[in-house]
Amino acid sequence: MHEPQTRKYRVRRLPAYNVGGMKDLVEIILRYVQRPNYQPLKVKALARRLGIAAEDYAEFRRTVKNLIRQGQLAWGRNHLVRPADAKPTEGSTVVGIFHKTAGGFGFVRPHGVEKYSPREIFVPASAVGDAATGDEVLVRLTRRAKGPERGPVGRIVRVVERATHHFVGTYIERGGEGFVIVDGTKFSEPIWVGDAGAKNVRPQDKVVVEIVRFPAPGLMGEGVITEVLGPRGAPGVDTLSVIRAFNLPVAFSAEALAEARLQAERFREDDLTGREDFTSWLTITIDPEDARDFDDAVSLSYDSHRRHWHLGVHIADVSHFVPPGSALDREARERGNSVYLPQRVLPMLPEVLSNHLASLQQGRVRYVKSVLMEFTQHGQRVHTRFAEAAIRVARRFTYTQVQQILDAASDKRQLAAVQERLHLSSELVELLLRMREFAMILRQRRKKRGALELYILEVELEYDAEGRVCGAHYVPHDTSHQIIEEFMLAANEAVAEHLQSLGVPFLRRIHAPPAPHKLREFAEFARELGYDIDPRYATDRFQLQRVLEQSRHRPEVHAVHYALLRSLKQAEYSPVEEGHYALASDHYCHFTSPIRRYPDLTVHRLLGRWLRTGKISADEQELLALGAHCSFTERRADEAERELIRMKLLAYLSERVGLELDAIITGVEPFGFFAQSPMLPVDGLVHISSLTDDFYYHDEATHSLVGRRTRRRFRLGDRVRVKVVHVDPYRHELDFRLAEPPFDRQFDAKKQK
Repeated sequence: MHEPQTRKYRVRRLPAYNVGGMKDLVEIILRYVQRPNYQPLKVKALARRLGIAAEDYAEFRRTVKNLIRQGQLAWGRNHLVRPADAKPTEGSTVVGIFHKTAGGFGFVRPHGVEKYSPREIFVPASAVGDAATGDEVLVRLTRRAKGPERGPVGRIVRVVERATHHFVGTYIERGGEGFVIVDGTKFSEPIWVGDAGAKNVRPQDKVVVEIVRFPAPGLMGEGVITEVLGPRGAPGVDTLSVIRAFNLPVAFSAEALAEARLQAERFREDDLTGREDFTSWLTITIDPEDARDFDDAVSLSYDSHRRHWHLGVHIADVSHFVPPGSALDREARERGNSVYLPQRVLPMLPEVLSNHLASLQQGRVRYVKSVLMEFTQHGQRVHTRFAEAAIRVARRFTYTQVQQILDAASDKRQLAAVQERLHLSSELVELLLRMREFAMILRQRRKKRGALELYILEVELEYDAEGRVCGAHYVPHDTSHQIIEEFMLAANEAVAEHLQSLGVPFLRRIHAPPAPHKLREFAEFARELGYDIDPRYATDRFQLQRVLEQSRHRPEVHAVHYALLRSLKQAEYSPVEEGHYALASDHYCHFTSPIRRYPDLTVHRLLGRWLRTGKISADEQELLALGAHCSFTERRADEAERELIRMKLLAYLSERVGLELDAIITGVEPFGFFAQSPMLPVDGLVHISSLTDDFYYHDEATHSLVGRRTRRRFRLGDRVRVKVVHVDPYRHELDFRLAEPPFDRQFDAKKQK
């Protein structure tokens, strides 16, 4: 075992990641001070511990004092900085991030507070001022919270820092003047733009507008058009709109492209210097049909004498081609991850690397970092070895092909037909069947330790010959997907446990435990639906696991799984030893996708240094900043993908007003309920005003709308038939109406109890 180097904290300037300037520093300070093992420090000692450069100390000290004035930190004895232990009181001020709703009111989430926490501050529409979604604001509390889980109420005093001045919208003309309707519900009124003719903009063009005066009650917003994206509805304009709205990086610098080309010119498949040669191993990849960047390959053998499994997970050695500090590295770090939009990928690395040189293509010799694991017949890992190696993938499989083989396995004639059609050797078929067997062993072992398996399906759009959306469907999470999932989880965990044993800070994938009151709310909701769960023991993960499994074959499966997802905290990247709640894992990291995730690349570099030199070190405070940045870019990518899918589905439905769909109620609010069709997975609102057969009220405890006279209920998970009545192309909203009464339930909740 190699001895870890002593950890050293160097005085250095924190990396300047593009997440929001001082907001990054605030988050880093709060995250560090709020750690369970934090010992109070004086400001200067805290600055040293966080690696603040001498020239930045004055700004750092001001930031700490501001956080103390805002009640987010506190002075301890002898002027030591400690966490604030009291909730904000009436009249106090707090700084946080503002989110504005379509109704004009909003919520402020103080720094260091989880999303949807009871400590979020409600801001009435009359107290919002000119704040916009994403802005950092100073809010004054105007009254105390009422009840243990009711949030406080406040008034925005001022905007501390704008999230952005640039927004995407649609240009319109009214009374001879130009306006921009900003996409979504960020602003309730259009933004006036002067001199629109300078950009040759036409009505219904999608544009980028820079707001120079934000709208406030009684005051119209003003802006200037900085870019014309093209006519609304024209091919590619919706994608470009989302790219601009989320500020997604597109083009690579000339320097980064030149470095990538140089790496390609230098690479020789026959040069295995310093690498183990695994090119003769039977190694395969399993990926989606349209995959172009192949991060991972797997090999598996079974020792029948010892009854042990030998699993090899071989990951593209991106770190070999991307030196730290290079232009390629700077670009990859800034992007944080690849972004997968419908019909377009924005890669983290230039395509000469992501789709060619680093990609584990069939029949080509490729460099990898391998995790070689030995397991007992019951799936317990007993030995792990790491290697820098070279492999040659024997066969590239798609998930569909693998599933066809697995489905046919019980019928010899059918299996032979599939084998012949796919031109497979008996050795490959046997390998896939063994992989299924071993993956299910690993899966059962994870379940026994309490891992939660959320059934959150990916939406895939369908296109006609001209590239227009003609439908959508959920991507099945079948056994072929589970094989790769289990093998990657095993490798990620093995790497994390190894780095933990070396005592070195590394970028972990952490998932903090949920708040107990959130789990109680979920348990009460699930019990109302007929599930056997006791809210008094809501933190029992095996109770939660049982509900998730029971719901898989019931119509409200998506509602139940999303309800639990909303009760959980977000997973993130951090060097803090937090563990991963959903996976029931003490130590976990992302290692298996370095082509498309920068955190994986940082882990590869650490492991590579240890393999080559036996020495390893890392700067924990630099990792804190990097983790915050990569968590941000991950959320940004996910939100951009969801937004574009929604835009494309709404455009499709806008031409089909009157279409009737079978749907499931996915959310219930005082103003109506949301429903989603499995055939076209986009939420639409059935407003309470359209339910004309009775007067309905919102029963929060049962997540339902209840008729006062008829006692008819519309409950989360109910099946309904809806009709498309309106699509708002500007606000990106969909309105449904009931086409007929709800279907009878497939089960009797009382009997289930």
